[in-house]
Amino acid sequence: MTQLLRINSSSRMEGSHSSAIADVFESEFCQKNPGCNVITRNVADGSIPFIAQETIEGFYAPQDDLSGEQKAATELSDELIKEVQDADTLLLAVPIYNFTIPAALKAWVDQISRIGHTFSMDETGFHGLVNARRAVIICTYGSEGYLDGEPFSQANFVQPYLEFLLGFLGIKEIEFINIQGTATAAPEQFEDRLRSAKQTARLAA
Repeated sequence: MTQLLRINSSSRMEGSHSSAIADVFESEFCQKNPGCNVITRNVADGSIPFIAQETIEGFYAPQDDLSGEQKAATELSDELIKEVQDADTLLLAVPIYNFTIPAALKAWVDQISRIGHTFSMDETGFHGLVNARRAVIICTYGSEGYLDGEPFSQANFVQPYLEFLLGFLGIKEIEFINIQGTATAAPEQFEDRLRSAKQTARLAA
């Protein structure tokens, strides 16, 4: 069965543009893949804590020798990694917060970026272990000029980071759908951009 793992990271539970575009992708994806399974994580709801000392110790300890505390500390990571490994496609809805990804999304990243599970290391270097074939990342920017070749592109730590991270974990096909000016564009101009982004999402699904 085809599986889509959707990660919403906007703190806006209502009126999120990244989530609205992700809705369009998900709907079209399900139409193109009848019977698909969709798992959704709204990471901004506080359900994913930052990793603690016990979590890090559990990540690097021999997995057959974990203490009770380490097993409890890595239980959520195990669950989140299984969702990633079972997915054919990852869909990330990501607003820019202070030039980078939301802290809630970073908490998810830190739980799933785990040696021996989603990446490995040997004498030849690092190797991604994630099975997902594809990732689609919807990025929303409050102002203008963040994209490649634009005046403020050096302040965009969202797209370069996610592109490197997902590639590092082994995902070969990574696509971005970007929309700028969510807080600064004139209403009519932004509505045109939103329609265009939704159409891009439909075609990408």
